[in-house]
Amino acid sequence: MNLASATPATIGVFDSGVGGLSVLRALRDRLPRASLHYLADSAWAPYGDRSVEEVSARSQRMVEHLLDHGASMVVVACNTATTAAIGMLRARWPALPFVGVEPGVKPAVARSRNGRIGVLATRRTIASERLRALVAEHAAGREVHLQACPGLVDAIEGGTLDDAELDALIRGYCSPLVDAQVDTVVLGCTHYPFVAQRLQAVLGPQVMLVNTADAVAERARSLWQGSDPGPARLRLQTTGDAQLLGDFARRWLTPQASAEHVEL
Repeated sequence: MNLASATPATIGVFDSGVGGLSVLRALRDRLPRASLHYLADSAWAPYGDRSVEEVSARSQRMVEHLLDHGASMVVVACNTATTAAIGMLRARWPALPFVGVEPGVKPAVARSRNGRIGVLATRRTIASERLRALVAEHAAGREVHLQACPGLVDAIEGGTLDDAELDALIRGYCSPLVDAQVDTVVLGCTHYPFVAQRLQAVLGPQVMLVNTADAVAERARSLWQGSDPGPARLRLQTTGDAQLLGDFARRWLTPQASAEHVEL
């Protein structure tokens, strides 16, 4: 791929599924004139249950597709993919700006009043060396409670954000954090903002939720050098169910959103 030939006003964004729409929404707020191409790898979701090798291979395939369709910056809107693959991606495409997502341990420490912090994330992110390094660097002397949430991404991807099974999962994963009396909880997966109200209801109104989507979008804005003389374009693609992605996008992004299926 010749980066010089890429459309300069297109930012590629990918996630294992619909979760990265929370980052895409923040990108649209900060870069309203930039065209965005979102790619959901829902056929392979959740990444958090896959091996590092699988996540790395899928991440490379996602980037190849976005570059083939004109992206000149890529936002890895997935904590698991960032942890497992962003180093490899930067080495593979050294001229391409990448922006990753990682759990907001540093801002959580800054906002915590009692020094007790919870992190909700996929099993892959919870087990990652990157998260351990963030905790060691920014949370020394604090109590940090790491809570893996297997099945939660699947439930969100299923599109049934109101059902009892989802609420049961949330109660089960939040209960240890309530028992630990944390006052700040990091949403360590881009899917989790879609159930933030339910998380808040279980954790209690005194607990602050930390979502890093705005910080990711601000970082992308600082690196972005594109310009688009015409109206900003929005393209939504998925390796899974296009109807599901479209429904999420119309609910969380814009009523005019539509999505298409791709085989990758």
